[in-house]
Amino acid sequence: MKINFSFFLILLLASCSHSYTPKPKGFIKLDLPDKIYTKVITDCNFSFELPVYSVLKRVNSACFYNLDFPKQNAVLHITYYPLNDNLDDHIEKSSNLAYKHDVMADAIFESAYINNNDKVYGLLYNYDGVTATSTQFYLTDSINHFFRAALYFNTEVTDSILPINNFLKSDIKHIIETFRWEDH
Repeated sequence: MKINFSFFLILLLASCSHSYTPKPKGFIKLDLPDKIYTKVITDCNFSFELPVYSVLKRVNSACFYNLDFPKQNAVLHITYYPLNDNLDDHIEKSSNLAYKHDVMADAIFESAYINNNDKVYGLLYNYDGVTATSTQFYLTDSINHFFRAALYFNTEVTDSILPINNFLKSDIKHIIETFRWEDH
């Protein structure tokens, strides 16, 4: 019995001479669509260019929309309000909704947007870390219109969906840059 144990111990020690090399992290390969946009004009006093791989759906008779990204498993929730001397209220509410995620976010970055030619002004909130939303923004002309949107994934924003998150953030930037008020 001692011989079997000694033989097993020698075999075990001899087999441990290989050094272990960990494999590098692997990421899934994503086939993201080409960036092609089409202009949409709503009956809610605004227009913008949306990606052809998204679907704009009206949620109710008020100017609430969902811009679905079915292949990316995300949705941009859109609300529009006409202003009645209540711009400060809308900005404060938008800020409160944006900073509701600061508990989970590692950081929140604000970027101002100013387009004097088309009278479109706004603020973009980008989030780092595991949050329910990856980006939110509002746009206004400061007198008549207030537009707010928030991008949500149907899963947590983690490193595994970071390429999709960055892909859609560039679409959000394009929406902001092509946004116009369509006063009838």
